[in-house]
Amino acid sequence: MTAVLPPSPATPALPAPRRLTRTEDGERLHALLWTAGPGRRAISSAVLGGGIGERAWILNAQVAHGYRRTDPERHLASLAAEAGLSGPGVGLMTAADVSAYAHACDAGAEAFVTAGVDVRGWAARPGEGAEGVPEPGTINVVVAVPAVLTDAALVNAVATATEAKVQALVDSGLDCSGTPTDAVCVVSDAPSPHREAHAFAGPRSLWGARLARAVHRAVRDAVGGGGGWPVRGET
Repeated sequence: MTAVLPPSPATPALPAPRRLTRTEDGERLHALLWTAGPGRRAISSAVLGGGIGERAWILNAQVAHGYRRTDPERHLASLAAEAGLSGPGVGLMTAADVSAYAHACDAGAEAFVTAGVDVRGWAARPGEGAEGVPEPGTINVVVAVPAVLTDAALVNAVATATEAKVQALVDSGLDCSGTPTDAVCVVSDAPSPHREAHAFAGPRSLWGARLARAVHRAVRDAVGGGGGWPVRGET
């Protein structure tokens, strides 16, 4: 008997971002803004709005190379306020040009990636880690699924997205697992009494597999690798 998979949603799990432009310290910088709307929650490693909780918006802001501010959370909050945002949200930053983002979709799972890989390496290496605010080189991954995920599944989704990112970097010929400042944000629907909550988001689960393929393709495109396998619904 052939398993019947749920159809792909007619509307995207996360709409295309709006590009914002500002001048800061004499430089023209961009930011990407997603408005997730009510009934969405996220898990993120972002400096602003990190952790797990309901989130109404996501801001991925470009900052200047050589960024030296020691209050990135306050900086991102001010950028969000200037954009007219209110309520809880997620704020990420990068020195990469965010207007050159990559996007991939797989059966409803959406992945958006901005990538700067000048400062890269492997996660496990000799030596102590540094304290303080690190250089924002950064691969930022924003991914969304049109499904309800439990807390454990959200954590699982972060691991799956990270595995897919590393696979894409290696497939692109880059000898690294990422940059020291990579960040991730996974958005899902908020729990509802009338909807099933998925307990797993590993790479062989329904939504984990879709998420992994979307992230893999988007990271490859963002770092210039291209190629990979065809992705259903890819844009």
